[in-house]
Amino acid sequence: MTAGVEPLLEDAVDIEAPPGRVWELVGDVRRLADWSPQVTHCELLPDSAEIGSGARFVNHNLERSPDGQDLTWTTHSEVVRFVPEREIAFRVEENWAVWSFTLEPGADGGTRLIERRAVPEGISDLARQLTDGFMGGQEVFTQVLRAGMRETLERIKVAAEG
Repeated sequence: MTAGVEPLLEDAVDIEAPPGRVWELVGDVRRLADWSPQVTHCELLPDSAEIGSGARFVNHNLERSPDGQDLTWTTHSEVVRFVPEREIAFRVEENWAVWSFTLEPGADGGTRLIERRAVPEGISDLARQLTDGFMGGQEVFTQVLRAGMRETLERIKVAAEG
């Protein structure tokens, strides 16, 4: 385990839309840039023709800095769980994190959407060094991730209910 890294970050939102509608928004990783405040672009790698288990993709990320020294980086991921209208999860190669969206039945035909970031084995040395050196350290970056998860879920909710 990596010191200072929470093994599980989780947030959820209740959406007044059926699971099929919510899945249309979260079931395709290429739409991550529509929801995440950190992802600017996502593309499937040429060897992945469609979204499903084993699909590989690249995320281009941006963290805006108050001092104007914005950070940009690229990550490479693979879909590790894919159950239509239920769950999509992907593992990020650079830091070992597994991000997921899980859909559960909600009230009155709606959907409870859960976003998770799991690092049960900690994060890679590279990720630790970059987080500590450029992103304010583990505690600060964890706060950024939590805020980003909340913003992501709220954006999905607005789109699904709109």
